[in-house]
Amino acid sequence: MKGYNQIYTGNGKGKTTASLGLAIRAAGAGLNVYIVQFLKRGDYSEIKALSKFENITVEQYGMGRFVKGKPSAEDMKAGNAGYLKLCEILQQGDHDVVIAEEACVALMCGLVTEDQLIELMEFKPDHVELVMTGRGATPALIEKADLVTEMVEIKHYFKKGVAARTGIEK
Repeated sequence: MKGYNQIYTGNGKGKTTASLGLAIRAAGAGLNVYIVQFLKRGDYSEIKALSKFENITVEQYGMGRFVKGKPSAEDMKAGNAGYLKLCEILQQGDHDVVIAEEACVALMCGLVTEDQLIELMEFKPDHVELVMTGRGATPALIEKADLVTEMVEIKHYFKKGVAARTGIEK
């Protein structure tokens, strides 16, 4: 089966949710899935759920906080480690679906470069489906990808003060 490059971007809710849905579908079909979470650290509900699948691996390479302004040396080290792990996973070719969660945000924050993300798309094995998520996908990433979905916020209860809820947003 041929694999493609997908991007889920935009300011609306649902990018990570869509990629996790794809991961579950792939796992159900017996495919091996690897997920890098660039910005997250800690005990999120999806980590608990995905740990029940033998063929889904999730690793976190974030510091568990928003990166505002210039990233710290710690943030940069974690982002680079996530990128290098993606390179390793793609080179090994043992996974059928590889998801780089919040890769576009990692790019916006300066944790990875546009060239690095394009390089991932170019050197992935032909059978691997590579998915990148996050707001702010650049025109170059969009051009390189085979499938791009933009989540558009029309209305969000967060603007009414609703905090992230366990099992729904976290």
